Amino acid sequence: MIRRKICRLKLQQGTLVLGERTLVMGVLNVTPDSFSDGGKFFRVGDAVKAALAMERAGADIVDIGAESTRPGSVGISGEEELGRLLPVLQGLRGRLKIPISIDTQKARVAELALGAGAEVLNDISGLKFDPKIAEVAAQHGVPLILMHMRGTPRTMQKQAWARDVMKDVTAGLRESVAVARRADVRKTQIILDPGIGFGKSFAQNYELLANLPELAKLGYPLLVGTSRKGFLGATLGRNGKPLPAEQRIWGTAATVAASILQGAHIVRVHDVEEMAQVARVTDSVLHPGLRPKNTVG
Repeated sequence: MIRRKICRLKLQQGTLVLGERTLVMGVLNVTPDSFSDGGKFFRVGDAVKAALAMERAGADIVDIGAESTRPGSVGISGEEELGRLLPVLQGLRGRLKIPISIDTQKARVAELALGAGAEVLNDISGLKFDPKIAEVAAQHGVPLILMHMRGTPRTMQKQAWARDVMKDVTAGLRESVAVARRADVRKTQIILDPGIGFGKSFAQNYELLANLPELAKLGYPLLVGTSRKGFLGATLGRNGKPLPAEQRIWGTAATVAASILQGAHIVRVHDVEEMAQVARVTDSVLHPGLRPKNTVG
């Protein structure tokens, strides 16, 4: 259990404070084929209602993705991604009071999404797919989340695992940060994500969670996303069958609490209401009696 550093991310509409309490990022996939909720929010009206419901349930950020990155998935064109994404952003404009993060690997998508109201960029490739995302982030002065992924969504669970996952993730994140800094992204606007489930074995995912303080030494706030992922299904399954994704809420809760105690500033989850409760109680262990002010000011 470690004390988190207090960080302040500048948004177009205020400041996002990290570290006083854990921020809950709600996952909104506007795709037909995501691993956990593919197709559930593919219609624009359903997606808008879901985002507003996440806000009411306690989300601090909504992360919207229009391209599935489940293991084995194949990418889509920027035009198709924007066709899914922009109507949802338009439907939320002026209605959602919390920041919107965009989960994309394409600079053009990032650029247009920021123009449509998004305030944070989340690149699961860590700038390996399209390094120009860093230029977009720098130009607009928005926070940039850099995730570690070994391989691509299509190959990440088929190639050999890293011999030393901590060294692999640390080195990969350092490279991503270097690309961002060369593009003039401010250090205070960078968030790191170890990429749980993205090219790691089940055991390596747990190793990363147990060693988050080592990643915190890189000097950046940490985001962790374990929600409903395959390693939980394998751990909780019976008779050789993994537990279905929709039944992994208690496993997710355990890893959310563990992540916070190990220093995570943001947890990325599907089940916002339940995980907001987990985060609030876990924060009370870290900071007994602390009642933080509003996160965005």
